[in-house]
Amino acid sequence: MHIKLWAALAAAAISLSACGETPLEQGALGAGAGTGAALLTGGDLATGAVLGAAGNLAYCQYVDRAKCQ
Repeated sequence: MHIKLWAALAAAAISLSACGETPLEQGALGAGAGTGAALLTGGDLATGAVLGAAGNLAYCQYVDRAKCQ
């Protein structure tokens, strides 16, 4: 179980660190990372996608705009 959790966290960190050029790309990258993390940890895929998309958009648009643009 710990290996799955670490793999999910690593995949999410790598995916979330790669912001897209547009909000649509940022949402899609986040959704993919969230879905992958949910799949690896046995969570709900739809919830993972929504949370991943929201998290990546929030990070790219509000937290670190200079890095993501």
